[in-house]
Amino acid sequence: MEKDENKFPGDGVVTGHGRIHGRPVYLFSQDFTVFGGSLSSVHAGKICKIMDQAMLTGVPVIGLNDSGGARIQEGVESLAGYADIFQRNVEASGVVPQISLIMGPCAGGAVYSPALTDFTFMVKDTSYLFITGPDVVKSVTREEVTQEELGGAKTHTTLSGVAHRAFENDIDALLRLREFYNFLPLSNRDPAPIRPTEDPADRLCPVLDHLVPLDSHKPYNMLDVIQAVIDEEDFFEIMPKYAKNIVVGFARMNGRTVGIVGNQPKVASGCLDINASVKGARFVRFCDAFNIPLITFVDVPGFLPGTSQEFNGIIRHGAKLLYAYSEATVPKITVITRKAYGGAYDVMASKHVKADINYAWPTAEVAVMGAKGAVSIIFRGDQDQAKKEAEYVEKFANPFPAAIRGFVDDILEPRMTRQRICRDLDLLSTKKESRPWKKHANLPL
Repeated sequence: MEKDENKFPGDGVVTGHGRIHGRPVYLFSQDFTVFGGSLSSVHAGKICKIMDQAMLTGVPVIGLNDSGGARIQEGVESLAGYADIFQRNVEASGVVPQISLIMGPCAGGAVYSPALTDFTFMVKDTSYLFITGPDVVKSVTREEVTQEELGGAKTHTTLSGVAHRAFENDIDALLRLREFYNFLPLSNRDPAPIRPTEDPADRLCPVLDHLVPLDSHKPYNMLDVIQAVIDEEDFFEIMPKYAKNIVVGFARMNGRTVGIVGNQPKVASGCLDINASVKGARFVRFCDAFNIPLITFVDVPGFLPGTSQEFNGIIRHGAKLLYAYSEATVPKITVITRKAYGGAYDVMASKHVKADINYAWPTAEVAVMGAKGAVSIIFRGDQDQAKKEAEYVEKFANPFPAAIRGFVDDILEPRMTRQRICRDLDLLSTKKESRPWKKHANLPL
């Protein structure tokens, strides 16, 4: 172990700083060819040094991860090195954006640092994340599983939700990471980035006038709404393969970075479930931490019912999304495109959780529940259910009761949506909101 051939200058990790499209960045890249990318005390010290510098200067950190875990030869020193990195991940959280790109196998302690960062991206077929490998799993549980099944990109982007996106190959991953970096501010002291755009802020979107079907049971694609409204149809979706009933991602409005959240009627009718709530909450909290305005498109019939959801704690997990929106102090603009029913209406950036501006399209329905369910409860046993449903729709299944009470600021022609949001973002760019002092809040984890 002490032989000269086992000593490598740099110890298996390259660290430094550079620029992406002219904007500074700190980064480290692990080298799997040196002791399998395993982490030693020197290796950890180099990573900690650039993370400390990143926090001092207010610059994001990118990690290119490719590590087999702790270096066994170093014993507890390598474990101490991991703990030092984890501590800095936590201290940097909400101070500078942290991005992990998994470019090879990562096992054991190597997986926890990416888990603590803001975004984790993977490369299809070549990157893996798992606590213990297939051999250990087999010896302990008798399960036979491949690396890909246990911790591949497909597993973590569709089933576990550990990774936020997967890219086709290393080159594609690096190029898309550069594109993604442009959406982010350098630190929590910077406003959302603004770049020049040729897409006019007052552009009308006539396609939106006929996008939502008149039949409230027919689905449509919320991505069509989002892409019609944003600059140049440039939408970087986060976790597109996981919890597809909610859409989150970054876009620009009049050149300014915004965070987009929208229910997806094409999947589970846009119902909120456990995975969608957690996905949405984490995204909302990131945007709030880094001064990125939030635009929410609402078409939600409620929380997904069922024993599976209840047994797995949808009350606790659903509260995370409610908490995230209530906690956020960045500009919040909400557009109700169709259904906004029950508690899910409150959760999705309603006026009651301090959204700044709330719009409804003429197709919006703001109510406690849908007509059929409501009538079956209110008029149980009544013979003329169809007539009662029609009365309920006329009285409640429209945006006017909410608008009369000030819960909706305006009933908007869909084609005017982009124009109004761009105007509102300019107005809200100087928003300052303070909350009561606290050491930290107690998020319903």
